[in-house]
Amino acid sequence: MCGIVGIMSHEGVAQDLFDALTVLQHRGQDAAGIMTLDDGHFHLRKANGLVRDVFLLRHMERLKGHCGIGHVRYPTAGSSSEEEAQPFFVNAPFGIALAHNGNLTNAAELKAAMLQQDRRHINTHSDSEILLNVFAHALGDAKSPTPAAVFDAATQTMKTLKGAYATVMMIGGGGLLAMRDPFGIRPLVYGVKKTPKGNVYMIASETVALDTLGYEFISDVAPGEAIYIDFKGELHRQQCVPGSKHPCAFEFVYLARPDSIIDGVPVHWARLNMGTYLAKHIMSTWPDHDIDVVIPVPDTARSAAQALATAMNLPMREGFVKNRYIGRTFIMPSQATRSKSVRKKLNAMSMEFKGKNVLLVDDSIVRGTTCKQIIQMARDCGAKKVYFASAAPAVRHPNVYGIDMPVRTDLVAYGKTDEEVAKHIGCDKLIYQTLDNLKAAIQHAASEPLKLETSVFDGTYVTGDVTAEYIDKLESARHQSKKNGPTSVIDLSNAVI
Repeated sequence: MCGIVGIMSHEGVAQDLFDALTVLQHRGQDAAGIMTLDDGHFHLRKANGLVRDVFLLRHMERLKGHCGIGHVRYPTAGSSSEEEAQPFFVNAPFGIALAHNGNLTNAAELKAAMLQQDRRHINTHSDSEILLNVFAHALGDAKSPTPAAVFDAATQTMKTLKGAYATVMMIGGGGLLAMRDPFGIRPLVYGVKKTPKGNVYMIASETVALDTLGYEFISDVAPGEAIYIDFKGELHRQQCVPGSKHPCAFEFVYLARPDSIIDGVPVHWARLNMGTYLAKHIMSTWPDHDIDVVIPVPDTARSAAQALATAMNLPMREGFVKNRYIGRTFIMPSQATRSKSVRKKLNAMSMEFKGKNVLLVDDSIVRGTTCKQIIQMARDCGAKKVYFASAAPAVRHPNVYGIDMPVRTDLVAYGKTDEEVAKHIGCDKLIYQTLDNLKAAIQHAASEPLKLETSVFDGTYVTGDVTAEYIDKLESARHQSKKNGPTSVIDLSNAVI
């Protein structure tokens, strides 16, 4: 769940890249980076921190060039070291820079093969560097980065990789390349801005980046497709491998901004539908409820809570005030950081809780850290009863496609009944969305039939290569990382079967 952007223009791109990353900041708050290309010279600035803190005026002045890529990082392997920040770069062939969102499930296998067959050394613990080197190897025999050569390399790369990837690459002497995995698990879109000098193109994780900077949306990058924009400003497309859309359902539940559209689904509409379906579920299974008021957990759950309250003919009140200078707790790099940030992020208004039976609505329950503290805050404010509703089903399985949910024992619902989860988080009653209703909510907002990647809810991994033994070894590596400390990295050299 990182944010990526690439721009091909006739003028300097640094400011637009900065602005786009700021818009995509919700996708990663751990590190940020921009690399530009100017007259054959690559310029890079990346560091840990938020976009606004990483790029000062002196950095922006050095990021010259009419082509560039950017990245905001959300760590998925326990590492927050500056060396893991993107973009990554390799000198040969031609000079290639990469920004990647997702997670490769055969990363260790590829790493070993590259060392043995191509003598390529991987200097970080990031699968993104592996992806970059796989592509660089595939392009290695090309005399120049023509569209035909680049698409051939992209095809070879896609046939080699397994897992989730949405990526932008900048190729020296060539142009800007985007690729999306054959299942389209992570989002990727592109758009155009027409100027007197010609078309300017942007590729980004979400449509909100296009909208904010005045670009016209063209299309999602299709699963298995590559988009190449050369330095002449010409856009080339090729379906490199067969693909079918299976976007991650958690993008609609939590990850994406509500003003984005992913694979033809307006995220806000999908979340409104989640609230409506959740209301129907509550009324059918608990018709004699005694709920007085619906209170959303800001901000992601607000759309669902609004629709739920309307469907149940209940008032909705804002019971929590959010400190907007505190980041999203779910994507913070450690459990300790998340736990400390909840009460700093939210403050409860006692007049909305005192003497009432409240239904708190959140987008999902993952580790249980946030909701447990929020429920206690409601009780401290004098609520008579505190009920809790999740707009998503119970998360009981690890995510291997780029979301930080790799350890089952970290998931509050793992191995527990709904009643046991309710007791653990301290609410009087817990209501989960059903998986069928979640799928229907997203589908009813879609412009065409859509399949979804729902592994965190049902344990079904669409790439077909994730075994129980793989999960066990992945979790063993994660536990070892926790034991060694919060800044350690995970060695997955033995995690691939």
